[in-house]
Amino acid sequence: MSEPEAALTKLAIVGYGKMGRLIEELAPEFGFAPVLKLDEFNNVDGEGITAENFRGIEAAIDFSIPSVVTGNVERIAPLGVNIVIGTTGWLEQLPAVRAAVERAKIGLVYGANFSVGVQAFYRIVETAAKTLAAEQDYDAWAYEIHHKMKKDAPSGTLLRLVQAMEESGYRRKIDTASNRAGAIPGRHEIGFDSEADTIQLTHTARSRVGFARGALRAARWIVGRKGMYEFSSIWDQMR
Repeated sequence: MSEPEAALTKLAIVGYGKMGRLIEELAPEFGFAPVLKLDEFNNVDGEGITAENFRGIEAAIDFSIPSVVTGNVERIAPLGVNIVIGTTGWLEQLPAVRAAVERAKIGLVYGANFSVGVQAFYRIVETAAKTLAAEQDYDAWAYEIHHKMKKDAPSGTLLRLVQAMEESGYRRKIDTASNRAGAIPGRHEIGFDSEADTIQLTHTARSRVGFARGALRAARWIVGRKGMYEFSSIWDQMR
């Protein structure tokens, strides 16, 4: 390893698909050297998560699949490595993941969406929902479409948007819908409709770069910290 590389924080990438390769490409911008890459070939049943492989690594970013998230965390946490979970669709396993984090006393960041733009979109939607909460003439809907390979539907982002609307005081029914087709990175739409007019708020992802940058920013933030954090709740601390 060259001298500049030696100064970088060692990073493990768990799940080396399109997102994993983007993480690898962008990692040096955030002070990381991706020294370990685990995929379906070298990490069958978690066999690649060993003390030897993780020696000197301070952070891991997981962009694998929902069914293996808990197993990955339960193996990585005892090694003392902090984790960012970029995978979505696993939140029913949250209690088991939290227990593993607390046992090992590590740091972990998870979130429905690591895009910078989506973090801004959450806050825009919250403001709209709060503004229209008492306006009984306005009904709301929430819609998303993603590429055909995305496993979970509705997306974690859409669920988080609906939750944000409810937490902002919008108590009426919010109709939700999802589609999966082609290679669409992702589009989320929140709408309010009345007899008088329609308000539409839309976020469209043009590439996966925004998600990768957000995950790397979270990894940089979690190094040296302990506890479990939802990405949106710590966003302002990372800016």
